[in-house]
Amino acid sequence: MLIDILRKDDWEFSRKANHGRALTKKVNDRTLVTIVPETRDSLPDGTLNAILSEKQTRLGRSGLLELINKYGI
Repeated sequence: MLIDILRKDDWEFSRKANHGRALTKKVNDRTLVTIVPETRDSLPDGTLNAILSEKQTRLGRSGLLELINKYGI
């Protein structure tokens, strides 16, 4: 589900990684990269926090909630 939300927010599949899917998004002059595990299970809090961090997606929990509301997921 997280992969679907990020894809709607213009993240693109980059490659298949050992632990999931690598997604990239061009933001200004930088390319952000994150690896999202391909699982139907809930992600551990630490994994989700790392994905949403400033270093990876720059979303934070509030940004994720905004995307969920925006795309009606």
